[in-house]
Amino acid sequence: MDYYSLYFPFVVLFGLLIGSFMNVVAIRSLKNESVAFPPSHCVHCNNSLKPLDLIPLLSYLFLRGKCRYCSASISWVYPAGEAAIAALFILIYWQLGWTPELFTGFLLAAILTAIVITDLKSMLIPDKIVFAGMILAVVLRLWIHPLPLWDYAIAFFTGSGLLWIMAILSKGGMGGGDIKLFAFLGLVLGMKLTLLTLFVASLLGTLYGIVLFALHRLQKKHSVPFGPFIAIAAMLMYLWGNQVIDWYMEWMMG
Repeated sequence: MDYYSLYFPFVVLFGLLIGSFMNVVAIRSLKNESVAFPPSHCVHCNNSLKPLDLIPLLSYLFLRGKCRYCSASISWVYPAGEAAIAALFILIYWQLGWTPELFTGFLLAAILTAIVITDLKSMLIPDKIVFAGMILAVVLRLWIHPLPLWDYAIAFFTGSGLLWIMAILSKGGMGGGDIKLFAFLGLVLGMKLTLLTLFVASLLGTLYGIVLFALHRLQKKHSVPFGPFIAIAAMLMYLWGNQVIDWYMEWMMG
């Protein structure tokens, strides 16, 4: 076994731990609660959870999705969030290897998973999550920047600016959370991949709307959260966007 494969279990474990933490961040941000206080507890019976109740993914399986103390059902969001981030961490590690950029990829996956949870649950992308992501992204990009720093700075304003214009033109059809999220993405992705993410996210959202319309499930005032489409597009572009651009340029050049 080479050193590259040797680190996979550690990446999985790290992903599960971060996934567990980001679940707490997402759920408590929606309730405007502190991440640190009160300690982890059952939302139904308020019993404090013991360490054995907090093992990422495994506790949910061992307890069969129910609280140890009151037998109330535990939301599927918790194991889903943990598994999603662990899977993304493995995918990012597989693509990037053990490089400094790996930390930026992990940050992107963690923030995007949290906003998908909040957007699906409450049609909201909390400022606390996005602003924390921006601060960490700035710190990382000052240290790790495959592109010139000015590229990330321009992307920060361009991505959010385009969403802001779309929000004005759609008369509120685009939320403020989406605008701030694209500012964060600009810091992580740079100019080209941010614009490509906007295009792909809009395409995915449009296709989803067409499917809903075809199935007669799209009502007049039906609101669809845009965050999940942004997250999918951003993750795809972060990992394979440059290959997409290279393929397109080759195709254009014949």
